[in-house]
Amino acid sequence: MVTIKDFKKRESKEGDEFFVLVLQGGVMPVRSKETGRMYFTAKTCTVSSTFDEETCQQLIGSQFPGEIVRVETEPYEFTVPETGEIITLEHRWEYHDGVSDKANASIVEESEVM
Repeated sequence: MVTIKDFKKRESKEGDEFFVLVLQGGVMPVRSKETGRMYFTAKTCTVSSTFDEETCQQLIGSQFPGEIVRVETEPYEFTVPETGEIITLEHRWEYHDGVSDKANASIVEESEVM
């Protein structure tokens, strides 16, 4: 399950404004690479929407099936907002509903057979 936690206004390359929903996955335990101690976290990501600001506000707290998964990417620089530190990342977090993923997998499997 994922929960809509917030929304943010963004601007397209053409200058049009739109809103993205901030999704948060379930709580998960993680072991620190530096200290070896356990802590809890929840992954977040944003997903584009066609909703206006009022609708986005009303959606906060809504839950629906799916998960937030790690997707490997080309390396890119990211500035940590809290510290200003610039780090290189090679992944991003995306929402996957599981249904679309299975449908896409079956399309690929069928095309590979032909």
